[in-house]
Amino acid sequence: MCGEVVRVVGWKKGDFYFDPSPAVFETVDELKDFVYNGFCGANLSKYLINLGKKEGKTAIFMKPCDSYSFNQLVKEHRIVRENVYVIAIECQGKLDIEKIKAKGVDAVSCVEENGDKVNVSSIYGDVELEKCEVLLGKCMTCKGKTHQVKDEEIIVNEMPVSKNNRFDEVEKLEAMTEDERFAFWREQLSKCIRCNACRNVCPACSCLKCVFDNPESGVSAKANDDKFEEQLFHVIRAFHVSGRCTDCGECSRVCPQNIPLHLLNRKFIKDIDGFYGEYQAGETADGKTPLTSYTESDIEAKDIFNGEAK
Repeated sequence: MCGEVVRVVGWKKGDFYFDPSPAVFETVDELKDFVYNGFCGANLSKYLINLGKKEGKTAIFMKPCDSYSFNQLVKEHRIVRENVYVIAIECQGKLDIEKIKAKGVDAVSCVEENGDKVNVSSIYGDVELEKCEVLLGKCMTCKGKTHQVKDEEIIVNEMPVSKNNRFDEVEKLEAMTEDERFAFWREQLSKCIRCNACRNVCPACSCLKCVFDNPESGVSAKANDDKFEEQLFHVIRAFHVSGRCTDCGECSRVCPQNIPLHLLNRKFIKDIDGFYGEYQAGETADGKTPLTSYTESDIEAKDIFNGEAK
């Protein structure tokens, strides 16, 4: 790779051990701040859209789950594959600092992972926690530990795969009555402050001009007190990314209001699997997608409205 790339996309040290941030490194000196630890949960794929407009090749460090988003962006011609050098790195599941704090641990100075345990050091002493209890939500139902694309790999340890069914939470919602589901989503979406963090971080939200940025649309900013507008924003966004969402979970990870937005997208994924056959967006960088192709075995609209979809 030496001499081939002009920039590197990775994670940069933060003020604290638990707050590394996505960064673009363009010099050797800048790379001194590069870090990769249990808190590097951010999906870096979307950064390649704008970086791809610059001259030269970009190297990017990619976790297994991120590679799905990368492939999907290549499929949609938002990234030119030849302009990117993918370095596959291992992932043992990323940690959620808020879950650690919720365990009563404050002023965290260091965190060490030891198998299924996490050793947390703070100014008040050390504590050992169960790793499964402090993982990011998206890591609780990991899609797998196989990189879908790579040019080079840095993998030392075996990567365990979660045995949890990612649709369990969706099925709990499906078991509710219509009124209960409506009440659930109304309560959750009413928390929305329209910060657009979910849209900005989502690799599938890559339109050159977003409908929500159009001043003439009347929905370019958060309405003062409009329950319909709150629901409209997230429902429209879910429809826009349906069939393209890789279930990376970034929308829920970055939401400052802790709205489980991934459940909305995951419901769409489950329905698409049921209606058109099992499909994982981003598994490959080519091929047809369920909502942009047609077969004679496709489910008819009348069957959906007659109770096939919940």
